[in-house]
Amino acid sequence: MPDILDRARAQVLTDGVGLDEAGILEVLRLPDEDLPQLLQLAHEVRMAWCGPEVEVEGIVSLKTGGCPEDCHFCSQSGLFTSPVRAVWLDIPALVEAAKQTAATGATEFCIVAAVRGPDERLMAQMREGVAAIKAAVDIQVAASLGMLTQEQVDELVEMGVHRYNHNLETCRSYFPNVVTTHSWEERWGTLKMVRDSGMEVCCGGILGLGETVEQRAEFAAQLAELDPHEVPLNFLNPRPGTPLGDRPVVEGKDALRAIAAFRLAMPRTILRYAGGREITLGDLGTRDGLLGGINAVIVGNYLTTLGRPATADLELLQELKMPVKALSATL
Repeated sequence: MPDILDRARAQVLTDGVGLDEAGILEVLRLPDEDLPQLLQLAHEVRMAWCGPEVEVEGIVSLKTGGCPEDCHFCSQSGLFTSPVRAVWLDIPALVEAAKQTAATGATEFCIVAAVRGPDERLMAQMREGVAAIKAAVDIQVAASLGMLTQEQVDELVEMGVHRYNHNLETCRSYFPNVVTTHSWEERWGTLKMVRDSGMEVCCGGILGLGETVEQRAEFAAQLAELDPHEVPLNFLNPRPGTPLGDRPVVEGKDALRAIAAFRLAMPRTILRYAGGREITLGDLGTRDGLLGGINAVIVGNYLTTLGRPATADLELLQELKMPVKALSATL
């Protein structure tokens, strides 16, 4: 077994202390022949520090498209020629989406809006929507509305939003290559306010944006410093009309190495399969990731791309004897 895996077994599996940036980089540089041992260790870490349960979540876009920001991977930016156009979801449709999500066994429903940050119209829709969902469905509500003010953070807490998603997307050193209309530091500021408010922090990013393996390790270490409750791990699904529309997808083995590395960096964190896993990993790779550190999934479709059918993921979890996390256990 490579030395880094021996050290990780002692430090992460036994003591629950995540790898630092140098250790993460060593893991990301492991050759393909060491991948099975790496995934096995990451799975043991997940089982030891998180347990066998898998958290299932559905997401829906309250406001899609027309975003003023220039995130180079995103077809919802109003600055690119990608085909997504602005549309708002009404409250009955939002409640119906929450009901459908709950019917899959999901315990989490995330309301997403493609904005720089919420205006009063959006906050008013959130107030009405969250109240309607809570009255109709036994499901926890999360939100992803861009960058926030302290007043907006306080409002979301008052509404009963229990988790807030705001992805850093990539490491600090590479961020200016991906977004120019706001800074990495602005995102970090929102995340600190959310954490200080008592809401759970959900923060991850996208792999395959053109970052180096060193920058991938930097990103994992920065997420570990933030100590989020949950890290959604996306793999670039290149969108036509965006600046990154011609980038190749992440190789499956590189994706699995990254999953394991992020688990060894954050042994206690919910590590969630998010966008892009279907084209990067396929069915077999999806199974490998669930046995290599992943302990949460988004079921159904994503914001602008198609996902696997929810039934396929739930059947796989049943086959792997991984119980879906019960809502009562999280209230």
